[in-house]
Amino acid sequence: MFKLKNQAILFSNHGMLRFFSASTAAAAISDAISQPQQSTLDSNARMKDMMDPDFFVSTLFKCRNIFQIKQVHAQVTTTGIIHDLIVANKLLYICAKHKDLVTAHLLFNKMEERDPVSWSVMIGGFVKNGDYERCFQTFRELIRAGSKPDNFSLPFVIKACRDTMGLIMGRLIHSTMRRDGFVPDKVAMVTIVNACAKLGAMNKARLVHDYVCARRYSLDVELGTAMIDMYAKCGSIDSSREIFDRMEQKNVISWSAMIGAYGYHGQGREALELFHMMLNSGIIPNRITFISLLYACSHAGLVDDGLQLFSLMSVSYGVRPDVKHYTCMVDLLGRAGRLDQALRLIENMEVEKDEGIWCAFLGACRIHRQVDLAEKAAKLLLSLQTQNPGHYILLSNIYANAGRWKDVAKIRNLMTKRRLKKIPGYTWIEVDNIIYQFGAGDNSHLRSKEIYEMLKSLSQKLESAGYVPDTNSVLHDVDEEVKLGILHAHSEKLAIAFGLIATPDGTPIRITKNLRVCGDCHSFCKLVSAITQRDIIVRDANRFHHFKEGICSCGDYW
Repeated sequence: MFKLKNQAILFSNHGMLRFFSASTAAAAISDAISQPQQSTLDSNARMKDMMDPDFFVSTLFKCRNIFQIKQVHAQVTTTGIIHDLIVANKLLYICAKHKDLVTAHLLFNKMEERDPVSWSVMIGGFVKNGDYERCFQTFRELIRAGSKPDNFSLPFVIKACRDTMGLIMGRLIHSTMRRDGFVPDKVAMVTIVNACAKLGAMNKARLVHDYVCARRYSLDVELGTAMIDMYAKCGSIDSSREIFDRMEQKNVISWSAMIGAYGYHGQGREALELFHMMLNSGIIPNRITFISLLYACSHAGLVDDGLQLFSLMSVSYGVRPDVKHYTCMVDLLGRAGRLDQALRLIENMEVEKDEGIWCAFLGACRIHRQVDLAEKAAKLLLSLQTQNPGHYILLSNIYANAGRWKDVAKIRNLMTKRRLKKIPGYTWIEVDNIIYQFGAGDNSHLRSKEIYEMLKSLSQKLESAGYVPDTNSVLHDVDEEVKLGILHAHSEKLAIAFGLIATPDGTPIRITKNLRVCGDCHSFCKLVSAITQRDIIVRDANRFHHFKEGICSCGDYW
């Protein structure tokens, strides 16, 4: 903070120095920020401006950088206007907006008076900048101060709980909301909807939807788009489209969200059709739209359509491809087996390469078992991101598929030296509003005996139908019998077996896997859907698979 009392302030205006006393500095600040060429006003007018809170609020909103903000901060402190709560809150907001959280927090701590806006701005500023620890600290201070969270501060804290999976803080917020009779407004509901989307629990999504309908909240762009994403990530693309069609107003984000939803559900043709509808509606696509489109083409094998879109995006729509667009193209070409073309694209791209693009190429090498190219990609990938265990596991799996067990051992030893651990695979299923988690070979469930009996019965029926376990999915140097045992108790199979005994006949079984579903489990799901006449919806780390009557929506292209 500048010490300005009884001092002159020096400003530079296009190379010319101008001196003002503290009594005229306020207007000088405004001149420097908004109208550098404006002539000097008379001293009386400046004095009047200097004591007007609205003048400083207006000036704050004209600030373009931290230096200008500090100029205004210094003047409101000198004049005493800082004690005006509206001015203090606006200064707090502008500092947080420009990511100067140190100054914002100092100002917040020195405020003699705080209102709900002060708390919301500070909590929101920490969340937007990823400082969840200080967000929670500030929220606890709010509670201890006897203040009540409102519809602005609560959504930020809920978002922080969602992103950090903070169960303890989540329970505290829930108890606070119940105690205070809190009724979420539309702003809070957007955050809750986003949390449901991340969770992927359909029953929770329906409860949220029922609440939105009961409160008669209109499906505006923000809430409607969030609900499109929520239903898509809970496995119901039809419900997403229903929400989309009901929205009276849609912007480019709404259209892109629906296109993206079709993409990760493997419905590339529907994504392209919606894109043409979007153009006919007069909506101009942006970079997110093209990421969604290219992703959709990649997961549906629409190589020619993807290449055409990539060519047109800059020529026809003025969207310059960035690294995410290139990553989608590498994935598109790689999945189709055009690895040489994908590599040329990487080598010739004009934007900076990141780990995502090499990871996509390495994934394509795994699909097509191109060990030499995989080694080249892995070397570059590990130079960019040495501490990601997923990259090591991917290369290890490629070696395992090729039977190069010595190289597998080298990779695992390297992980041990670097203290990296493989992320364990888990599968979740929601039954009667409770979410259950399964790991491979899990025996912790109360109905574990019934689950394994159902799994045994299923295996017998599947073998009669011609199912042969794919032991290539077990990437360990062990006997075939051991591989069969490992495959039998994969987490996806345990969750599906539980779903069959715990949910009514004829209802869909929805599961979520934190990793990519393996080839054997994919074949298992197809046959189970045919034998049991149950739809199975699997959300894995990359996309959705809809299994119905022995067929998967991905067309075995995944």
